[in-house]
Amino acid sequence: MLKRQTIGNIPTVLIVDDEADILELLEITLLRMGLDVVKATCVADALTSLKQGEFGLCLTDMRLPDGDGLEIVRYIQAERPTVPVAVLTAHGNTDNAVTALKAGAFDYINKPVTLEQLRALVKSALKLPGSATASERDLVGNSAAMQQARDLIAKLSRTQAPVYITGESGSGKELAARLIHQQSNRATTAFVPVNCGAIPENLMESEFFGYKKGAFTGADSERDGFFYAANGGTLFLDEVADLPLQMQVKLLRVIQEKKVRRLGSNTEEPIDVRIISATHQHLAKCVEEGRFRQDLFYRLNVITLKMPALRDMREDVPLIAHTLLARLAAEAGISAPSLTKAAATALAQYDFPGNVRELENILERALALASGVQIDVDDLHLTPAVEETDDNQIALPGMKWPLQDYLDRLEREAIQEALEKTRYNKTAAAKLLGVTFRALRYRLERLGMD
Repeated sequence: MLKRQTIGNIPTVLIVDDEADILELLEITLLRMGLDVVKATCVADALTSLKQGEFGLCLTDMRLPDGDGLEIVRYIQAERPTVPVAVLTAHGNTDNAVTALKAGAFDYINKPVTLEQLRALVKSALKLPGSATASERDLVGNSAAMQQARDLIAKLSRTQAPVYITGESGSGKELAARLIHQQSNRATTAFVPVNCGAIPENLMESEFFGYKKGAFTGADSERDGFFYAANGGTLFLDEVADLPLQMQVKLLRVIQEKKVRRLGSNTEEPIDVRIISATHQHLAKCVEEGRFRQDLFYRLNVITLKMPALRDMREDVPLIAHTLLARLAAEAGISAPSLTKAAATALAQYDFPGNVRELENILERALALASGVQIDVDDLHLTPAVEETDDNQIALPGMKWPLQDYLDRLEREAIQEALEKTRYNKTAAAKLLGVTFRALRYRLERLGMD
């Protein structure tokens, strides 16, 4: 084992491999990048170095004479969690790479190692922050479910593993994705959210991959797609289950090869994008029904983050409501009203099918209609209607007033039925409902169903 001393604030990288030529290639490349290097040829030597020294990064092979790289990954996660670790794996052996990512690895590189990939990984890894940013406070709540989500977000921000976020509509899936990005080494780069269900199928390839001038009729200039826009950053694929099968094949290839070809181009270009995906649908069920490719499912679903429904953390509802009211009032340039005890109780008892998004809509409407410095039950116009008695709050389902709430409820039921009949194909659902695709998108957003 060769060990060099760290000079000043120069980061030291621990490289672990039993192949002398690989070690030499890694060492020379890292030294030319101005970094210090410690080399190890087995698990035992690597663990000894980790116990004795301070490191900014660890690169380890998966197959070692006395064990495998997963032992090193797991040790670092348990004892040195601020040290990013990446693994070297045989080309095409994605199972090992996925296992390492799930164990906490920051990223992986396929052998034979290319210097371009190595330099990009090292530069990315050494930017990793040591702790979560203050934006973590955007996820408000003290319940066990919310704390668990925050803890997992903090952990996921320290890896490059693809993340699949589940949860009902309005439960904060995009916010969670943004927090993972903001707390990661990619925080200063682009976060590109894409609603896969809002892109017409015939435009998907050009929207995702971009195109060259003259690639098709109307392509008057060159255009970057979503992947190029997110290069170096994070691409968030919301409602990924809405992707048609043909597009799923193309997306899988980009994820595997880490290269993108614009429409009309004869060459592929390397791309460095972290993928975070989400959907309110049951993606495993979509796989069983043949609507989603199993191989793509496994590449996206390396680590799962489940965002809790609002009804599963009722104790947090008053605090979340207070936070939302303060923000909405500030945006409106007025003083924030308070919730009466009865109003807070009514909100905590409400099921919120649209989750936090629905709560925000309810409070925004109440803020506009409330006449005093407090918001009471009557100002909330909850659906189903809530009637106050001397003893408690009684929900009265089926009420036909307020009229707008009743109409919204009917519209929500009709849209939900159409979506289910068309297997959540929004274009087909719009045709079934007799409205345009754009009109359906508007209604989904207004009703908190998007």
